[in-house]
Amino acid sequence: MPSPIPSSRLLPKGLFPSAVVGACSSPLARTQHGSSLQVPPRSCTSVIHWKQLRSVEPVGSGGFGFVYRAEYLGSTVALKKVKRCSKNTLASRQSFWAELNVAHLHHQNIVRVIAATTSAPGDSDADSSIGTILMEFVGNRNLQQVIYGTAEPLEGARCVRYAADIARGLRFLHSHGVVHLDIKPANVLLSGEDVCKIADFGCSVKLDRARETCADHPHVSLVCGTYTHRAPELLKGEAVSPKADIFSFGITLWQLLTREPPYAGDRQRVLYAIVAQELRPSLRDSAVFGCARGQRLRALLAACWSADGRRRPSASELLELLQRLP
Repeated sequence: MPSPIPSSRLLPKGLFPSAVVGACSSPLARTQHGSSLQVPPRSCTSVIHWKQLRSVEPVGSGGFGFVYRAEYLGSTVALKKVKRCSKNTLASRQSFWAELNVAHLHHQNIVRVIAATTSAPGDSDADSSIGTILMEFVGNRNLQQVIYGTAEPLEGARCVRYAADIARGLRFLHSHGVVHLDIKPANVLLSGEDVCKIADFGCSVKLDRARETCADHPHVSLVCGTYTHRAPELLKGEAVSPKADIFSFGITLWQLLTREPPYAGDRQRVLYAIVAQELRPSLRDSAVFGCARGQRLRALLAACWSADGRRRPSASELLELLQRLP
């Protein structure tokens, strides 16, 4: 069954997905230095050299696949194998193709895709895997782990710095017509230099450059993304726009500042309250929002959470507001 998302909407012409084991579906260029191949810092290989993968170790798993750490051509990389979900094959296939919305993009706050292929050697069951994606290895930590799994301090300046990293990544994505649609602490990785990088583009969509919203993406549904961070217009089935990521950013920043879960209670009750009653996380914590910086952050969060997406700031405006904080 071919991909339900035309490959021409995701990748440059001439580098569409191939079933050949060595072929790669990402818009990457092979480079060679002398007799040894290396992963260049910006451009990426168009072929996965499977025999060059070393020390492959599992590091995590998610709804649609498994992630491994490996050594590849002298660099540490992350290998993501997207599995075929027996309960929702279409969703798992779309998740794989959505990951490639950023295959041709390079930014310091975005996890870089090195290569991708629809097949791999040694697969015992051809129907068990949709494809494999090779990415830069950022590190072993994400913001979810830092917020809830450690006792290390998260002072205001550090939270704002992390928020600015995410805003820069979103500004770059939105300038290229990509909407992430699943911004949350678990999808923001921390590098060894303590820089935030946005990861996991399995829910992302590519918007038509001629317009800022799009309502015709069939895989944008209630099952895609995380309900606690999902913009109310998407919960209502309305058009996708970059402002959906701004809403999710606001929830993520609130978690950074408070180290609390955004909502408590039954999922369906929370979903109803977000849409019908404009339920949002509490901004009453005087220890967090009582100082001058906290008051400005409270106003910023309220703007990000507006029920009317048109009233939310853009990623560029967000970054400017964060940089102005005292």
